Amino acid sequence: MVVGDFAIELETVVIGSGPGGYVAAIRAAEMGQKVTVIERENIGGICLNVGCIPSKALISAGHRLQEAKNSEVFGVSTTGATLDFAKTQDWKQHQVVEKLTGGISMLFKKHKIDVLDGSAFLVDEHSLRVIKEESAQTYSFKNLIIATGSRPIEIKGFKFNKRVIDSTGGLNLTEVPKELVVIGGGYIGSELAGAYANLGAHVTILEGTDSILPNFEKDMVQLVTKNFKTKGVDVITGAMAKESIETDQNVTVKYEVGGKEEQLVADYVMVTVGRRPNTDDMGLEQAGIKMADRGLIEVDQQGQTNIKGIYAIGDIVSGAALAHKASYEAKIAAEAIAGKKVIVDYKAMPAVCYTDPELATTGLTVAEAKEKGYNAKGFKFPFAANGRALSLAETDGFVRLVTNTDDNTLLGAQVAGVGASDLISELTLAIESGMNAEDLALTIHPHPTLSEAIMDDAELALGLPIHI
Repeated sequence: MVVGDFAIELETVVIGSGPGGYVAAIRAAEMGQKVTVIERENIGGICLNVGCIPSKALISAGHRLQEAKNSEVFGVSTTGATLDFAKTQDWKQHQVVEKLTGGISMLFKKHKIDVLDGSAFLVDEHSLRVIKEESAQTYSFKNLIIATGSRPIEIKGFKFNKRVIDSTGGLNLTEVPKELVVIGGGYIGSELAGAYANLGAHVTILEGTDSILPNFEKDMVQLVTKNFKTKGVDVITGAMAKESIETDQNVTVKYEVGGKEEQLVADYVMVTVGRRPNTDDMGLEQAGIKMADRGLIEVDQQGQTNIKGIYAIGDIVSGAALAHKASYEAKIAAEAIAGKKVIVDYKAMPAVCYTDPELATTGLTVAEAKEKGYNAKGFKFPFAANGRALSLAETDGFVRLVTNTDDNTLLGAQVAGVGASDLISELTLAIESGMNAEDLALTIHPHPTLSEAIMDDAELALGLPIHI
């Protein structure tokens, strides 16, 4: 390793190239800064390579298989529908992941962004070292944006190995397991449980609390558990995972529920109990950066740490660990460095879970709104009364608007059902714009569309419903 090297001067450095890092780099370059990105693994980070993008690809493949096998309601019958999982994985990697990550590399070239391979370690407030296997180089910087993301949590008794895997391992299996155990029924666990159930696996979810998907309203989660039941997915709540015993052929999972020890034998056990911020072993203390709880970095409204010129965004700061939140914070930090008067200021942060059916939420729930002192009420319009949902044979679910009954201002919204991941954007925009139910009701929505459920729900909130 090189020792005592001379520092190379850089202007704006971004550590990490995930949805926070690459967006920060591009926006900083657009603001006229000379940008250098440091990446120790793959351009695009966890989300594009082994996270949100490839998981949606597997979810889509599972849906296609189920449609091929179960379209009798439309008068469409098929025989002999099969899955070539190797081809599925090949498509996911080469036609989805690599196209997106390759696109980012092209954008970096377009904006003359330099990329350094290696791990970054801060030396002080103005310099860092980039470490590779057999070399190291010191760099000084004027501005720094830390966007190092997070990694899966490994729990006691379940050391990651061949058959005890994290979500990355779950996305890269070479076969669809006959038996799959998922520990943790949050976003990632529930999405991948559903994907593999659709692809033909028998899945068991072990959840330590009394419900899967605790960040969503109970009537939304009930739709997912109902769907899981139809697919033969076993959801065991109040279950505490204790130990895994791995062999070449399988893995035994021991867990406790109701004071009694139970066990399951599976091909794989996937642990999805949460993620830990990547803030350790990178020299933050040497730069004097102030930390918050749980390994998070403390920042101000522009994403700046207590050290002038050093910013942090995404999973390593407080708030929801969402890719789009990281991208939003990335733009704020890059523009703040450029001298723009911007701050992190949003009324609604949408969140989506790609289960069957999809779940999406934005703004406040009724309970949250009441806690904040609003005279809040929720209004729910069922997809069973929506013409487009009927024509898709996807009638489970609803749109719920949360309004302030004093002036009908929209405070929040939840969508459970087909297209929820797309519908939530209109509702987020409405909240951010300070719209009320009348604004939504008077907005002409094309017919027949799923989005009409938003207009219908707004009319319901006004006491003038047409279709219910």
